[in-house]
Amino acid sequence: MTATTERRTVLAVRDLKKHFPIKDGALQRVVGHVRAVDGVSFDLHRGETLGLVGESGCGKTTLGRVLAGLEPATSGGVYFDLSEAQRIQLDQSLKALDGADLAGLDAGHRVDRLSGHDWRRFRRNTQMVFQDSFSSLNPRHLVSDIVGRPLQVHKEASGSALTERVVDLLEQVGLGRQHLYRYPHQFSGGQRQRISIARALALDPELVILDEPTSALDVSVQAQILNLLHELQQSRGFTFLFITHDLAVVRHMADRIAVMYLGRIVEAGSTSELFARPIHPYTDALLRANPDLTENDEGFHGLEGTVPDPARPPQGCRFHTRCVYATPDCGWEIDDVVLQLEETPALFDKLEGVERRSPFDADLQFDDGASSAGLATALKGDHVPESMKSAIEQVAVNDRTVSIRFREVDEVQLTERGSDRQAACVLDALPDRSTQRR
Repeated sequence: MTATTERRTVLAVRDLKKHFPIKDGALQRVVGHVRAVDGVSFDLHRGETLGLVGESGCGKTTLGRVLAGLEPATSGGVYFDLSEAQRIQLDQSLKALDGADLAGLDAGHRVDRLSGHDWRRFRRNTQMVFQDSFSSLNPRHLVSDIVGRPLQVHKEASGSALTERVVDLLEQVGLGRQHLYRYPHQFSGGQRQRISIARALALDPELVILDEPTSALDVSVQAQILNLLHELQQSRGFTFLFITHDLAVVRHMADRIAVMYLGRIVEAGSTSELFARPIHPYTDALLRANPDLTENDEGFHGLEGTVPDPARPPQGCRFHTRCVYATPDCGWEIDDVVLQLEETPALFDKLEGVERRSPFDADLQFDDGASSAGLATALKGDHVPESMKSAIEQVAVNDRTVSIRFREVDEVQLTERGSDRQAACVLDALPDRSTQRR
């Protein structure tokens, strides 16, 4: 990008949420929501590659589908193709809750408010390559139809000119004219992914969203696809959102990385800085869990515990239930009592009910006094992390009731940690691993 080239934001995502209803009973009443994406904000600039990483189930694919306009957002906004002045105006208007200024930006740039020519422009310039290339290609259509369909829909070409455009696209991805009249099942996995890429690039889009494009391929084919994407970006200036769980891949592909956990971004920054100095414990855990990135004698360490229920994410920092550096200020709550004592489930066999005053304050009611006294004792035992013990402000036993109150904290927000670096953690930096507080 030259000094005279205006910096444009291809996507400006602001407090984006996508919740799926949980229905139960004969009448299918809504009893809760799965918070697949729960307050995500970031900018994606023209010509760059942003890597979106995280464990399976963290909401990466759902976020990609919402950004592509394939799923409606529950709340928040996705803004397409903003100048630097418009991006600044957007942030100022959101901060000041200025509806008049936002109305103008919403009409021309907010994806879920676009219509007519503006919607067609967005659909033309935002394409997606899906993880499963076989299910994303119509098995009854020939390759010539699959790759040429976007050109037909947008009336870019027809007849022999359309065929030549399709051949040119196939050659760009390492295929050729001989593949025009074959069906998807006649190709290997790597070839099908190349066809998907050719289809996505047919209209020369501004943005290509790549959802795990190489996860189903063997290593040699992965390298071919990644090199192809890199060459195409260098020659044609595409903007990529690269969604993956493979840190070794995203290290070589992305200019910046956003780390996602349980519906939220917990750390973001340049690729080189994030790999050299992770700030959030979850990022550190992902790096240590990847044997390809481990260059010390410690070996690699798998993440302990399971991802919490996205319908009821933890308070405070959402990663604190699995964090080796957890502190009393990370958001311990009533639900953590059961999670941390899951190795002794008999403690809760005679639990009759829970009366909550808040996520941090509740009465647990048992059907005998021995069970309530046993729980109070267990909260002082070795199964409970020291940081959780320190966060407990009160444990009171009254016959068959145990009253527990934890230190109340706010949701940990993504904050600036230097130039183009953000993290959502109560710690300013990771302590030495030998000082784990679990």
